[in-house]
This record gives sequence, structure tokens and C-alpha cells, in this order.
Amino acid sequence: MSTVLFDTPGPKARVRHRIYAVLGALVVAALIAFVIYRFVDTGQFTARKWEWLQYSQVQSDLASAILATVKAFAFGAVLAIVFGAIFAAGRLSDHAWVRGICTFVVEFFRAIPLLILMFLFYYGLPTLGVETSPLFAVVAGLTLYNGSVLAEVFRAGILSLPKGQSEAAYALGMRKTQVMFTVLLPQALRAMLPTIISQLVVLLKDTALGFLVTYPELLYYARYIGGQGDFGRPLVPSTLVAAAIYIAMCLLLTALATYLERRNRRSKKHIDTDDGATMAGLGTTATGGMATGPA
Repeated sequence: MSTVLFDTPGPKARVRHRIYAVLGALVVAALIAFVIYRFVDTGQFTARKWEWLQYSQVQSDLASAILATVKAFAFGAVLAIVFGAIFAAGRLSDHAWVRGICTFVVEFFRAIPLLILMFLFYYGLPTLGVETSPLFAVVAGLTLYNGSVLAEVFRAGILSLPKGQSEAAYALGMRKTQVMFTVLLPQALRAMLPTIISQLVVLLKDTALGFLVTYPELLYYARYIGGQGDFGRPLVPSTLVAAAIYIAMCLLLTALATYLERRNRRSKKHIDTDDGATMAGLGTTATGGMATGPA
């Protein structure tokens, strides 16, 4: 029985796939050209629509909006990783009641849309007499939603590790908590690093939802500038600037992930080389000992 998921395309199929790829690229290029043409035709690239970038106060406010976005991302990322690590460990607990509670929490917050979580924290808590702020609503929503996703990522990473890792740790007398947080989780973090960074990119983009709860992040400021009549209501230019900044930040995160992954591979190669050299040295010593033994 064949283990191939699909048949290797023949010469005609390869030519057909190339034609489809070219046609698809032409369609995408045509759509982009049409959008640019409409922007030009409606005067979105005139100097009047972009002069707001020349004002120092606007530049300062834009920098503050970027810092607010990075602040929400930083708090949300750190808390989501901690949340994910704790609940991933809980889902792998030997105690059924701990697994049940952690499973319910993870599945519950994964099922609720992030925007609803932000609304609940910003508009719902004050009805209960709890004072809140836009930053708290954004960070809490990002933490619970993305932390639940990361909990599943960590759990999958831990389960993918060889059982010998935990068995060796237990043989040394380590407790379950020590094995989880000292041995298994660090290895799972390294193994699942690309997936974790991808989720953090999603978290960064999700900070844009903060403008709906009046958090003064980048999209909130772009919307504010876009509605200013003094600048000709440059909604499209301000949105393009915000999109370019988001793309730049996401590319920086991707570059960081690539750097960490390459460094991780170099570290593993170095460790494997050292282990190989050690084993070779032990083998040479053992061979030498046999050669010098009594005849």
C-alpha cells in the first residue's frame, strides 16, 4: 500500500499548475493595481492628505500610540505565556480535579471571542462596582484568550518530548512540579518556539481591538487623525501608515523568531558535538585500557 498522500504530478500537471500560478499572480496584481488606481483617482496620495505627518505634535502623538501598543503587547505576551505554562501543567496533572478545572478554563476562554472579553472587562466590571481601565481590559482579554491558546501549544510540546526525559528526572528524585517546570517546559518552549512566536504575532495584531474600548493605541490614533477636517480627513493615509507600522512590528517579531531558532539549532549541534566527542574519548580510553591490560 502506498504511503504517499498524493500522486506526484506528471509533466502535463506541472505545466497546468504553473499556468494556474501565473494566472493567480496576475489576478492578485490586477486587484492591487485597481486599488492603487482608485486611491490615486480619489486623491488619497495628494500632498494635502499626507501633510499631517509633518507636524511635530502629530509625530509625538503617533510615537505615544506606538508605545501604548507595545505596552499592551508586552504585558499581554508575558502574562499569556505565564498563563499558558501554568494551565498546560495543570492539564497534565495527575489529579483529575486539577485537570478538570484547567481544561474547563482553557476551553472556556478559547471559545469566547477576544472582543467580547474586552467588552466584559471594560463595560461589565463597572456594573459590579469594580473600577477598570482600557489598558486593563485590553491586557486581561489578550492574556486569557492567547494564554488559553498557548496552553494547548505548551501541552502539545510537552507531550511530544521523549518519555525518557521525565523518567530520568524522576529517577533523580525530582517531584512532578520540578520535572514539569525545570525539565519539560523549557524543552517544550524551545521545540514550540516558531508556534509561540506566531501566536505572539497574532496577539500583537489583536491589540488593535483596543480602540473599541477607547484604549489609545495605534489604530485608535489613526482613526482619530483620519477624522480631522483640518488635514482633509486623511482616513486612508492614516490607515496605511498604521498598517505599515503593524507590518514592521510583525516582521521584527518574525526576525526574532528566526534568530532564536537558528541559535537553538547551533546550540543543539554544539551539544551533540560535545557529547559525540565525550563518547569517542570514553571509547578510546576503554580500548586503550584493554590494550594495556595483562597479556
